[in-house]
Amino acid sequence: MLHTCPILTVALAQVQCIILSKYSIDRLRSARVAGGEKPNMIITVICDVLGEENNGTTIACMNLIRGLKKRGHTVRVVCMDKDKMGREGYYIVPELNLGPLNPIVHLNGVSIARADKSILEYAIRDCDLVHTALVFSLARCAIKIAKKYNKPITSSFHCQAENFTAHIGLKDFKLANELAYYSYYSGVYSKSDCIHYPTQFIRDVFEGVTKRRTNGVVISNGVNAIFTPGKADKPSELRNKFVIISVGRLSSEKNHNVLVRAVALSKYKNTIHLIIAGDGPRKGCVKHIAKRKGVDLEINFYSRSDLVNALHFADLYVHPAEVELESIACLEAICSGLVPIIADSQKSAARYFALDDRSLFKNKDSRDLAKKIDYWIEHPKEREFQREQYIKSSMRFEQEQCMDAMERMMIDTYEKHMAC
Repeated sequence: MLHTCPILTVALAQVQCIILSKYSIDRLRSARVAGGEKPNMIITVICDVLGEENNGTTIACMNLIRGLKKRGHTVRVVCMDKDKMGREGYYIVPELNLGPLNPIVHLNGVSIARADKSILEYAIRDCDLVHTALVFSLARCAIKIAKKYNKPITSSFHCQAENFTAHIGLKDFKLANELAYYSYYSGVYSKSDCIHYPTQFIRDVFEGVTKRRTNGVVISNGVNAIFTPGKADKPSELRNKFVIISVGRLSSEKNHNVLVRAVALSKYKNTIHLIIAGDGPRKGCVKHIAKRKGVDLEINFYSRSDLVNALHFADLYVHPAEVELESIACLEAICSGLVPIIADSQKSAARYFALDDRSLFKNKDSRDLAKKIDYWIEHPKEREFQREQYIKSSMRFEQEQCMDAMERMMIDTYEKHMAC
């Protein structure tokens, strides 16, 4: 029986990496000749969590995948979504078994991928660039394999520490959140050639905690073009109601209980119909509070087109979340023509969308939120004027511009990496 010499094995691996890298360069140069300066690349996107487009991270990932394909790139997606099995460009890995934590994770509507080295190798070895969307085991394993094949790596920052620690009851523990960020840095971001931050807010938080200046760029995830200003007729049963809508997963850090209590404290409680568009583990608790307080509450999970319609017939948008890395949901509402009221939380980037203090309320303070709701109910002309100002302010989040910036980031990262 023949035994492979370890030195020979390493040498062969290095030769393979050189050959694959040369193949990528030659193909990239050919693409430039055929189609001008912009290269067409093979980009492998690593998604620890994907699933249905019912949360900000998945929506951002799918928008990126569609955006890169639209721009002529070949996109490979590594995820654990069995419903995508057999679809071109998808590489399916198993689900990660978290033992006793499984019920908690599933309760939040999340499934996490388990790293499968053979599948990752197949998806990465001849690609031009690897892009990670999250920071868990699949991303970490993918980065090791990308390093082995000398691939450039870009990584998006989609998981605020509190989004993770909230699942294990440690959202308000500073040390737990700091340890999460240190883990993100050591496992993913310190090994990435470029980091994509959706907001300057999260870049400042992350670099402040880790005490590291990172090689990153700030690019919004962008708002889909379907979210544009418009008006729709209210359903007949709501025509005499003032409709307040809030969009987001019903979890502890989103603070929907604060919103329900604020409506209960409003002078106009009996004329308000509150819609929460979303689902999640706190759904039962929020419904119970509404029933006890006599609030006219509707919790609904909308399709994208139905959500646009609901935003168009609503009168006001409220975003009570304490933890927000960017908050595409809030941006979608603003782009749809709604004046927002946003929690002034130090852990939320959404507060920077407010044009003045009338659109901010004290974090977790239902009485202050009730006052802001009453103000906008009592000042319809000012609300209409501010609607136009918010529409103007939202133009910089147009998705195609954001996708162009993401593409530039990846091409620049590739070219810098290959020039070294």
